[in-house]
Amino acid sequence: MFPPLLMMLSTGTEPLPWIAPPPPYPVEIALAPPPVAIAAPPPTFLTRQVRAMIDTALKKKDTQAVETILALAKTTNPNATPELDAIGNAFRAGVAAEKAAAEQARREALLAASPLEYWKGSVELGGSRSTGNNDILGLYGAVNLERTGLDWRHKLNGRADFQRNNGVTTAERFLASYQPNYRLDPRLYAYGLAQYEHDPFLGFDNRYTLGAGMGYSVIAKPNIKLDLEGGPTLRLTDPVLEPSTTTVAGRASLDFAWKVSPTLQLKQVGAIYVEGGDSSATSTTSLDAALIGNLKARLSYNVQYEAGPPPGTKSVDTVSRATLVYSF
Repeated sequence: MFPPLLMMLSTGTEPLPWIAPPPPYPVEIALAPPPVAIAAPPPTFLTRQVRAMIDTALKKKDTQAVETILALAKTTNPNATPELDAIGNAFRAGVAAEKAAAEQARREALLAASPLEYWKGSVELGGSRSTGNNDILGLYGAVNLERTGLDWRHKLNGRADFQRNNGVTTAERFLASYQPNYRLDPRLYAYGLAQYEHDPFLGFDNRYTLGAGMGYSVIAKPNIKLDLEGGPTLRLTDPVLEPSTTTVAGRASLDFAWKVSPTLQLKQVGAIYVEGGDSSATSTTSLDAALIGNLKARLSYNVQYEAGPPPGTKSVDTVSRATLVYSF
């Protein structure tokens, strides 16, 4: 007998269709993830003690201390110079960013402030009293105000000095001034001046001064400054014994301040007016010592010079004072 398939082929019977077997299921092969490269930390050549000193200075944000410690660390740890440079660069960048943010905040606050805001200044008071063989009363007071804006700086000053000896007035000085400054660049500025003086013992009842000129900040550091000014002025003087005069004078001045220490400051302020036959000059040297909070003690020495004083008077007056100053 033939197999059925052969019989179908031989007899012509139609064969059954071919059915292919199903494909095999895909096989998933779990592959291990590629290895992750972990960078090794850079080697450090700093000792724990040096690193602790640097971290302490960085936390305090003491720029001078940070720079000093980094310089010393480079000397004692030369192999750590790249690491120290990176620390220093990061610190300086952070300080610069903080200063820029603070300056931007200050500018925005000044733009939004009213003219009566952001004034600072000081009040100075002194006096003396003597009784017995001599009856002497001396009073002194001064007020200084200043407002620094984006481009403008305004200064207001007032001073009064009065003394009586056995019922006779021996000193009577008053001064008031206003000086606006407009900054042209970080050091150069233009200024205006309006000033009133009264001192009959130096030969004038009233003296009015109007002026303008240029100023330059020769030194502008956090602990020391020096400003020089110069320009023409117009002076109207009411002498005690003569008719009023109006003259043109040249003015030069200096303003020096040096913060010797956190509690000690030296100041020198002076101005000279040069005019035909009637020049004048004033100079004040002072030393401030911090007491409590905003209260300071001040020792000062003032020299006042007037050419051509009234008969019987000297051209130079000097005053030494000890006063108290409150700053705000």
